Order: sequence, then structure tokens, then C-alpha cells
Amino acid sequence: MSLHCIPQARQAHWRGTDTGADFPMKPSQLAALLALAAAATAAPVPAQQNYPERTVTIVAPSAPGGLYSIFARLIGNRLEQRLGKSFIVENRPGASSIIGTMSVIRSAPNGYTLMISNSTGMAGNVTLYKNLSYDPATDLAPIALIARIPEVLVVNAALPVYSVADLVKLAKSTPGGLSFGSAGAGTSQHLSAELLKSRLGIEMTHIPYKGMQPAINDLAGGHIQVMFSNIALASAMLKAGKIRPLGVTTTQRLEALPDVAPLTEVGVRDFDATSWFMLVAPAKTPREIIEKIYAELHGIADDAQVRQEFIKLGLVLVNSPPPDELKRFVQAEIVRQGDLVRRAGVAGSE
Repeated sequence: MSLHCIPQARQAHWRGTDTGADFPMKPSQLAALLALAAAATAAPVPAQQNYPERTVTIVAPSAPGGLYSIFARLIGNRLEQRLGKSFIVENRPGASSIIGTMSVIRSAPNGYTLMISNSTGMAGNVTLYKNLSYDPATDLAPIALIARIPEVLVVNAALPVYSVADLVKLAKSTPGGLSFGSAGAGTSQHLSAELLKSRLGIEMTHIPYKGMQPAINDLAGGHIQVMFSNIALASAMLKAGKIRPLGVTTTQRLEALPDVAPLTEVGVRDFDATSWFMLVAPAKTPREIIEKIYAELHGIADDAQVRQEFIKLGLVLVNSPPPDELKRFVQAEIVRQGDLVRRAGVAGSE
């Protein structure tokens, strides 16, 4: 029976909880009360509270097999364990991470497309490119800074190079200089090599690749002579004796390569170069989702087992500032990385 058909004599009553008195309720009042109750019961729980409700994609803007992929899977597996939904890695290489970055920026800002970005994509590209197709400070939302990435200077093992001094000697005696590889223009490997050239006063030719894996394969094969590499990727070839380390880019020794000295100790003055990894989302991703992922990653960073995994990869795990502070960090890094790009003489070169 509809509410407007309820006879006046059978009006509903409401008993006051304080006085115990009965108060007659008109049909219109009852209808309004029931409608309000129904609305409250049926009101959907905000999607952010149930996030994630389906598979989340983490974009690695590089070729498969590189540190981006390794890192994305490591983080994705941990988030999957903590949040109970699948996190898959999708590689989108090209143009110094720009292709992958643009795919994320164009995706729906709902938390289901995230990306592993680094100091190049979030800072260095701003100065490297004349007309960069995105603004990292406004088009992307930083979630958490997760790790710093030391690198190691390595050469092909067949070269008669066992020290920085040997490298200088060979470079100066080789017509046209040596060739060095990187994962692309403006990457940390590129900028570190340009800085090395200026510090040592030698000539080297840059050979950019679409990712670190093909670059280090060519180093081991003798197609290029020298490069900087993240430690995780270089480790297997170092053990196999296909490449040889000359020094690490930090000012202190690393647990992952305890026998390799910092470059500052073996003839390269004022050399301290580490890049970083950050998890980001498209701008306008709900704040609640950003903060939820940040909280989970903060918990992961406190896990002793995770720290050991990072050490094996040659990474330095960091406890990230909150997302709002990271926005200021990105702005500061755009300035710092811009200075490195200009000092390397490659500003606006792409």
C-alpha cells in the first residue's frame, strides 16, 4: 500500500525516547523519513574507501628488463600483498620516458594507472627538451619517493682499462674518443658521463639506447666502451667478468659493491651523482587514493626484508616525505637537474 493511502486513523506514531510520549506522524512526514533512511542505506561508499577494487597497472616507461621493470615489480608485488588486488607492470619505452609518461598523464585519474618515474622524467627533461610535452609539476601527482639509485662506472672487460687514469689515457689516444651508452638522452647515465667528460677533460661520444638492457649488452659485446649503469643490471655481467667496474657515483662505498671505491677517491673531483625513483599518478587523482598508497608504501619502507632486497639491487631505500612535501621536492629537483643539464652542455638539445 502506498504511503498516501494510509488512513488518517492509522497514522504511524513515534515514541519519544526522552519523555516516553507518543507523537502522531503524518503520512508525508513518514514518507520523508523513510526516504531519508533509504537514501542513507543505499548511499554508495566512496570509491576511494574501497580502493583498489580491480587490477592496478604500474607503467614502467622503459624497455623490459631494466631497473624500472625490476623496481615496478618489487613495489607492485608488495602492494598486491597488502591491498589484496593485482598490480601488473606495463612497459612503455621511448623518448627518455616521455612516451610512457604521456600515456599515464592521459589516463583516467582514478588510481588504477600509476607510474614509476625518476629524476629524469620528473625533473631533468624540463631543461633537456626545448618543447617538453608535459609539465611534471602540474600533470603528475607524486605519491612517494622510494629509493635513490647509485650507479657504477663500467668498461668492457677486453679493454686495457683498470682505473680512471687508464680510461683517460685510452680516451686521449683514441681518435674521436670513446663511445658511451645510456638509456636515452638526459638520463642519469647520460648526464653522469657528460659530467665525467668535463671533470677528466676527455672526449666521448654519446650513444643513446631505448633502455639500459640493450645498452649494457652492447657494452659487454664491445660495441661501446664505457657507460654508467645501475648496480642491479651490472651485477650479473660483473660477476661473469664481461665488464669491469672503475668506481661508484656516491661519495661513500655501497653495501652492494663494497670493493668498488667512489669515483671521488680514484681521481674524479667533486663527483656525487645519484638519481631517484618515485611512484606517481595522473594529476587530479583523488587525494584519498594518493594518501592510501603513500601509507602502504611507508609501511613497506619500514620492512627489514624489503630493505635487504633494495640493498641487493644496489638501491638506497628512503622514507618518503608526504605527498604535499614531495611537490616542493620535485620543484627543487627541476632546478637542480636543470643545472646539471646546462653544465653538461645539453640544455634544449632534444
